[in-house]
Amino acid sequence: MTKVERCELGCTGAEISVLGFGAATLGGEYGPSDKVEGERAVRAAIDAGVTYFDVAPYYGRTLAEERLGEALTGLRDKVFLSSKCARFGLERFDFSGPRVASSVDESLQRLRTDHLDLLIVHDVEFGDERQVVEETIPAALAMKETGKVRFVGISGLPVRFLRKVAEQIEIDAILSYAHYTLLNNELDLVLGDFCKERGIGLINASPLSLGLLTEPGPQDWHRAPDEVKAVRPRLLDLCRARGKDIAQVALRFALDCPRVQSTLVGIKSVAELENNIKALFQESDADLLAEIRELVAPVRNLTWREGRPENNV
Repeated sequence: MTKVERCELGCTGAEISVLGFGAATLGGEYGPSDKVEGERAVRAAIDAGVTYFDVAPYYGRTLAEERLGEALTGLRDKVFLSSKCARFGLERFDFSGPRVASSVDESLQRLRTDHLDLLIVHDVEFGDERQVVEETIPAALAMKETGKVRFVGISGLPVRFLRKVAEQIEIDAILSYAHYTLLNNELDLVLGDFCKERGIGLINASPLSLGLLTEPGPQDWHRAPDEVKAVRPRLLDLCRARGKDIAQVALRFALDCPRVQSTLVGIKSVAELENNIKALFQESDADLLAEIRELVAPVRNLTWREGRPENNV
C-alpha cells in the first residue's frame, strides 16, 4: 500500500505526514465516538503512514487524550504527537505560566508518554495579548529545556492575530482551522509567505470547515454566518451532479496548498480514514473547482469571531 507522504514542519527538522489525524473526534466533539473503533482508526492510520496526531485537554474534556494515549500504547515512537495547553473548557482558560507546566504534565500522563513533539498554546485569541506573548509562550518554550516538549506553536481562528503574536516571539508552528477550505483561503493569504520567510511550520486544521463541507453537515453549534451556511446545499448539488463527494473534493483542495505542511482531519473510524486516504491519492477536478469558486465568491472568507474582540481585528 502506498504510504502517506511526509514533509518537514517549517525549519524544525522534524518530518510529519501531510495528512494529520485530528483526535478531537475521539473525545466526541463531533458526535458520539466508539472507543474501540477509534483505537482501530489510530492503528490503521499509522499503518497507512500517518504520523502526525493532534489532540488537546479541551477535546472531550481530557477524554480524547486518554483514548489516544491508550491507542498509541506500543506505538509512540512511530508518531509525531501534538497536544495543547491554556484551554480546558468551553469558557475555561488559563494562560498563566505555572498552568502551562502543570498542563503538560497532566497531558503526558493521559497520553502515556514522557514528551510531546509539539506543544500548542490553544486558541490564543481568548487570552490577553501581552500575557500570551510575555508569559504563556515563554513558559511553553521553557518546557523545551525540560525535555518534555520538543517544539512550541500557537493555534486559533483569527489568522491576523496569530500572525501578530508570531511577529513578537519566535515559535515553531502555527495552526489555524477552517481558514483554508473551499470557502476560505486566508490561511495562505495572511500566513503563507510569512511562515515561509520565518521558517515557521504551518498547519491547516478542519479543511472540511468543521463539518460544513460534508454530506452529514455540521453540528448544531457551528458558528458560520447564515449566508455561508446557505451556500452549502448548492455546493452539495454541484458535487453530486459531478459524481463527487464534497468532503473528498474539499480535502483534496486543501491538500494542494503548497505552503501548508500538514492538513489535520478529524477521524473517528477506519471508514473515515479510508475516505481521507482515498482523497489523498486523487487529483483535483479543475473544472469543478472553477465552478465552486464562482459559486462561493459572494461569501468567500466570511468567518465568525472567537475570543476577545480586540483580537479579531
